[in-house]
Amino acid sequence: MQPLEMRSHLLTEQVNPDSLNLDQLSSIELVELFNREDAKTIAAIAEAKSSLADAIDLTATALRRGGRLFYVGAGTSGRLGVLDAAECPPTFCTPPDLVQGIIAGGASALVRSSEGLEDRSDDGAAAIAHHHITQLDVVVGIAAGGTTPYVHGALRAARQRGAATIFITCVPIEQVSAEVDVNIRLLVGAEVVAGSTRLKAGTVTKLALNILSTSVMVKLGKVYGNRMIDVAVTNQKLHDRAIGILQDLTELSREDARSLLEQSGRSAKLALLMHWTGLEKAESERLLATHQGNLRQAVLGIIPLNTND
Repeated sequence: MQPLEMRSHLLTEQVNPDSLNLDQLSSIELVELFNREDAKTIAAIAEAKSSLADAIDLTATALRRGGRLFYVGAGTSGRLGVLDAAECPPTFCTPPDLVQGIIAGGASALVRSSEGLEDRSDDGAAAIAHHHITQLDVVVGIAAGGTTPYVHGALRAARQRGAATIFITCVPIEQVSAEVDVNIRLLVGAEVVAGSTRLKAGTVTKLALNILSTSVMVKLGKVYGNRMIDVAVTNQKLHDRAIGILQDLTELSREDARSLLEQSGRSAKLALLMHWTGLEKAESERLLATHQGNLRQAVLGIIPLNTND
């Protein structure tokens, strides 16, 4: 990791030559500038596609074996990790402990800045111990500028425990190195406001986390086609979405789809399996368990699949 005095040379700390007159721009010019700069986030994701794919495969394999996924960060990076983790249970019906976010300063840092805590590498290591991370788990360190001691302390501690490690940062490896299993470098360049990594760096990090967690869930059978068949039916909107999924994939009427959903215990995945195989709920649950929750594999194991996917 780079010494503190060298952080001003990092890519994320440099001055953007295209925004030197930022305070003189009109509102429409500001929007146009941000739009041009934000387009660089898509290119950065494309450049990092191989490392992102490696991270997806590593994480999916670990979770299939009973491991967990942890995001570790401070400030904006930490908040983005917590956000991605928090959205997995309602979207994919995962248990709350499967994907977890760890942020320097704890829950209070989500709504109130506590950036000073990011300098404590021992706190990062302590967080790893607190969550009882083992060789089954995956730890993703997120640090836009790459130097956050809290994140590096967590990654070192995770490696010592045998966990798989991934590093997501917006600086090139020659500026900040990290001994991890997968290095994801999202090079979006200098920010519109120099050093404000909640901008492009934050946006590209959110994009990367979207890709990582969603792709892992796809690999785990949480999606059929492009439908979130493991959606947690916890409110009216999600209830309607589950019914819509059943209608799309079975051509049932809305009333029949609603009845099937209730018979399945409000599990769209289970309802689909029951409909396609003719099995009762308990039998369908056993069949799904045999195929590690993968609907397509469960159905193909019994009958040729002939649905509108």
